[in-house]
Amino acid sequence: MFGLLGRKLGHSLSPQIHSLLCDYEYKLYPTEPEKLDDFFADTRLSGFNVTIPYKIEAYKRCSVLSETAKKAGSVNTVVRRPDGSLYGDNTDYFGFLYMARKIGCDFKGKKVLILGSGGASLTAQLVSADEGAREIIVVSRSGENNYDNISRHYDADIIINTTPVGMYPNNGERLIDLSEFTKCQKALDLIYNPARTVFLLDAEKLGIDCINGLPMLVAQAVMAAQIFTGNCFPLSEIDRIHDVILKNQKNIVLVGMPGCGKSTLARMLSEKLGRQAVDTDSLVEECGETIPEIFEKYGESEFRSRETAALKAIAKEQGRIIATGGGAILREENRIALRENSTVIFLNAPIERLATDGRPLSKDLDTLKKMHAQRLPLYLETADITVEVDSNPEETLRRISL
Repeated sequence: MFGLLGRKLGHSLSPQIHSLLCDYEYKLYPTEPEKLDDFFADTRLSGFNVTIPYKIEAYKRCSVLSETAKKAGSVNTVVRRPDGSLYGDNTDYFGFLYMARKIGCDFKGKKVLILGSGGASLTAQLVSADEGAREIIVVSRSGENNYDNISRHYDADIIINTTPVGMYPNNGERLIDLSEFTKCQKALDLIYNPARTVFLLDAEKLGIDCINGLPMLVAQAVMAAQIFTGNCFPLSEIDRIHDVILKNQKNIVLVGMPGCGKSTLARMLSEKLGRQAVDTDSLVEECGETIPEIFEKYGESEFRSRETAALKAIAKEQGRIIATGGGAILREENRIALRENSTVIFLNAPIERLATDGRPLSKDLDTLKKMHAQRLPLYLETADITVEVDSNPEETLRRISL
């Protein structure tokens, strides 16, 4: 029996990763600090991984440590030996190095800014030092280097987020304004849920090479499985499992003008992929009032607020097909929420083919043309993929390549 120790583990991907590697039992063990003694004394587990916030605590409790764990000062993989003693290792080192190399991150001679000072930060610091970083700055809320004086480090070449800020369920949060760091070349975020935090979305917008924590998570898990079982896995397993996990994790979001066929395509994709389809307009109407009624009684502003609430909630989920309202992209907060954990597809339909019946804001062709001119740049900004809509929905479905 193996598992994962942490405080909040509701959406951990570790069981799925280990199930793709081996056939042993692997469970989640969310544990409060006052229950740690009981957990470490439980001899039923042959070994376990450790995540936020117990990596340093695990280090203290292991009687035997690997050289990597000693250097890192934290433990994320624990094995119970036949005599009952605990052996601690740090596969995060390998995982982080794998992640950094995946985007060609060269630390030699660079100034590295690390957000956070916990166990994951220690690993990032060690790898940065071993790889030849010129200067390593650790930023914390109350340390010598903090978020009030972070302007002293706007010249950082590499920025690494090791904090949980922006992690599910607190999507949309950020610690820094990345645009201030004009020399930044690489942005690494150890968070993997959502797939693109605001930190990474900012990096993409600024043209900075960036990566999330999923490659690190998978790589460290593969190394942990080797320690648990004594088996050796090829490195190709990391990319294979990464791709499976990412495909399952990300939603597919459809955006586009009112009447372009988003709901129809969502149902067709649902049947093709075996995923649940959700329509944000239907979510808004769960209050008992139709959208035309909401517009008539309260106005567009109230509808947009209800739409945002529904959209933010469903966009945090995983593996859904989401059809959005035509104006869902008007608010920046919506665009961010849609992009964080989804592949966004813009269905680009000819204006003259758009349906107008029962749509409060698109009652005629002239209105549609003005609306299209306003919204087109926002659709393109939000979308990962643009698909030209055909009059035959089956042909449009064929054009969607995922």
